[in-house]
Amino acid sequence: MSVTASDVWAGSVDEAAAAVRGRLEGRAPRVAIVLGSGLGEFAERLEDAVRVPYAEVPHFPSPTVMGHSGELVAGSLGGRSVLVQSGRFHMYEGHPAALTALPVRVFARLGVETLILTNAAGGIRRSFGSGTVMLIADHINLSFRNSLFGPALPGETRFPDMSDPYDPALRALAREVARRRRIPLAEGVYVGLLGPSYETPAEIRMLERLGADAVGMSTVVEVITARAAGLRCLGFSAITNPAAGVTPHKLDHLEVMEVAYRVAGELAALIEGVVEAL
Repeated sequence: MSVTASDVWAGSVDEAAAAVRGRLEGRAPRVAIVLGSGLGEFAERLEDAVRVPYAEVPHFPSPTVMGHSGELVAGSLGGRSVLVQSGRFHMYEGHPAALTALPVRVFARLGVETLILTNAAGGIRRSFGSGTVMLIADHINLSFRNSLFGPALPGETRFPDMSDPYDPALRALAREVARRRRIPLAEGVYVGLLGPSYETPAEIRMLERLGADAVGMSTVVEVITARAAGLRCLGFSAITNPAAGVTPHKLDHLEVMEVAYRVAGELAALIEGVVEAL
């Protein structure tokens, strides 16, 4: 019997999931949280934490980007068992979209039902200042990559509906948590590009006309994969800088990290409140 690409990817997911399951010490997390650039300290909020370095998970590469530590952390948050991905695999590092989405497929194999994603993003909307937290209402995938390309994997929908990629009920819950905790929360459309260069002012003007409020280099293929696997999604962008051309200020990754660290506390409190209320 010939081995197909679908068989190879399914085997990779199964091997990675088995390795992670063996380290969870009986935990059965139903919520997974993906941490964006500079937001890795969120994992320190977990109680009874178990850390699984990517080096111990088959097929997981090591992140090469500052602000991404490279480990899964399982523990308790708000009285619930959660699994945190601290460190992404970005397509601009040379990874195919399917590998970028591998952790999401592992989460699905482990029984995760809700995926909360965060990212650091540039603010396109003129009213967004550095440090704004944006609830993602929808996204535009301009990375020109799709993690579902190729044979369908077992358990995944071939043509997932994307009319509500970010769950409306979860978004309503996030707004209510933000109101109760007095955390300022904007809402808008995130556009995902391939990267790794920042955008030109002309590109930002184009994205603004397309209806985007924030721009980054992650999240979209993960959400597509999660929806194909039946996971509910909730997303937040930490607006770390105005996008190119919005102000005369030049963009710098170190400054992005500094602002992400500053906003991490508010974002962590917001996510914790959502998890508690699930």
